[in-house]
Amino acid sequence: MTRLTPEQLAQEIADFLVFKRTLGHPYVRGALMLRSFERFVHQQASPHSPIVLETMVNGWLSRVEGRKSVTIALELGVIRQLCRYRRRSDPHGFVPGREWAPQPTTSNFLPYILSGEELHQLIDAATRHRGCNLGATMLRTLVLILYCTGLRLGEAVRLQLHDVDLERCLFIVRESKGKTRLVPFRTDLAQVLDNYLAARTRIARRVDDGPLLVRLSGDALPVQVASEAIRRLLRKVGLKPVKGRVGPRPYDLRHAFAVHRLTDWYRQGLDIHARLPWLSAYMGHDNVLGTEVYLTATAELMALASQRFEARFWHSGGRP
Repeated sequence: MTRLTPEQLAQEIADFLVFKRTLGHPYVRGALMLRSFERFVHQQASPHSPIVLETMVNGWLSRVEGRKSVTIALELGVIRQLCRYRRRSDPHGFVPGREWAPQPTTSNFLPYILSGEELHQLIDAATRHRGCNLGATMLRTLVLILYCTGLRLGEAVRLQLHDVDLERCLFIVRESKGKTRLVPFRTDLAQVLDNYLAARTRIARRVDDGPLLVRLSGDALPVQVASEAIRRLLRKVGLKPVKGRVGPRPYDLRHAFAVHRLTDWYRQGLDIHARLPWLSAYMGHDNVLGTEVYLTATAELMALASQRFEARFWHSGGRP
């Protein structure tokens, strides 16, 4: 058992947060969870009375009945990070196992990989959009950013003017998932952005700085508004039912980017395993495991893989 006082725990939490932020992680959500755990412990014991860390962690995770398993798992993950940090000074210190959180049910959701024709339909619908809140040029630019770069919707919406470098053709995606990265793009997207910026100057309150994507009022584009606008486009072109949560989502543009990139590499005869870390870094993942979820097999991708296998099989002297 690991014993320490609430006062000692509070100091170790403070040290841990300094450590995380020194590494460049904002760790805002994690800090809120640890402060909640700290308050819970202080409510259970006086500052100088020893507590059993295992007991406190278990009590905190189960403090409210009926919570979603994913919420408990997130809290457990933060506690596990703290406990592993403690082992630097207490090698035998307690670290809860993953089984401490209820295992979420496995999702059977499959991403919708938009075809090239469907993407053109979506872009055309955005170009023809008429509304009193969102401009067609902005909406078309948003769709193209999402598909051409694979940015997360929140990353695209949070882009500021100073995050866009048209000369070098790259975005600076700041503090996303705890890190900042550079995202290059092609010159054709740069031309789209240049045309959009010309339109933006006519409506934005500030043309030298501020958010890249703005509404017709000149205000910043909220993530929820952007998400709903894309859903409406998907419904308008018949890819999504009028009601319900079935069908493609805005996030599937990111899936389409990853799968289409992989398919293009297959067509070019490139080594997919060697290129996968490139794709992982470009999409902002810590490792290739985070990218695998996007690599859904499409009929075209499977056909290309089969053709490559067959060619190598015969080249090596194989027999059917």
